[in-house]
Amino acid sequence: MNHSGATLDQKAAVEVTKDRNGIDQVLLRNPRGASARVSLHGGQVLSWRTDRGEELLFTSSKAIFKPPYAVRGGIPICFPQFGQRGSLEQHGFARNRTWIIDDNPPALHPNDSSGKVYTDLLLKPSEDDLKIWPHSFEFRLRVSLTADGNLSLISRIRNINFKPFSFSIAYHTYFAISDISEVRVEGLETLDYLDNLCQRERFTEQGDALTFESEVDRVYLGSRDIIAIFDHERKRTFLIQKEGLPDVGVWNPWEKKSKAMVDFGDEEYKQMLCVNGAAVEKPVTLKPGEEWTGRLELSVVPSS
Repeated sequence: MNHSGATLDQKAAVEVTKDRNGIDQVLLRNPRGASARVSLHGGQVLSWRTDRGEELLFTSSKAIFKPPYAVRGGIPICFPQFGQRGSLEQHGFARNRTWIIDDNPPALHPNDSSGKVYTDLLLKPSEDDLKIWPHSFEFRLRVSLTADGNLSLISRIRNINFKPFSFSIAYHTYFAISDISEVRVEGLETLDYLDNLCQRERFTEQGDALTFESEVDRVYLGSRDIIAIFDHERKRTFLIQKEGLPDVGVWNPWEKKSKAMVDFGDEEYKQMLCVNGAAVEKPVTLKPGEEWTGRLELSVVPSS
């Protein structure tokens, strides 16, 4: 069912519990005490904590935890559409569907299991999903914690249809930060980006690092595979490592938009930043029987 490759210490654990609305959640805990919590509503990681119990993901105090709403925080999965780039609901339907625990997933490379505690989830389209997006697929998601407390998400999407289909995907990660004015993002310099605040007009990033003084809603194109978020006040750096996800979404709603969202506090934009590993500009196309794999690994390290 759920697995631990961390056999040296029996404190590594995988536990299935229910939230206050009766929705199953999977709690992962590594031998050092780092943890992650994944909801079967949306296959969404809701919590990622260090071995000292420090929460690394932001969740709004006004988040709605009741389906059919997506939870405002954690790591919602945007599939098969990102944003409003298509005919589906904002960010697609995967984040609003009930996933199941995958008891017998196809094998992954041993490196994806060894020394890790993990769970495997599965999403298949319902009859209603096929009416709005007529493509049969299997979306397998492995969420794991490494011995060092890194959080890893591996997505495998297979076309089990008789015709090709294309999709976009993003891990819409809400990072918990000290203050948006104290943060900078590196790894995006000189890249072209699409600015969603300017009808997706294309610009080129001019700065050495991205800092924040107002609303930002961008998709950076063809980025390197490691992005860093420096939090000067907390003296820590998030590292985002990715494979199969060439683009990076960056979002902070700032003051005006925060006040317009019912599931977001008026001042909470100061404590969060979304930086997403994504495949957006050029959707992924799968022929019948083909499978796509995307990987995201998040880590946090001390910094000056």
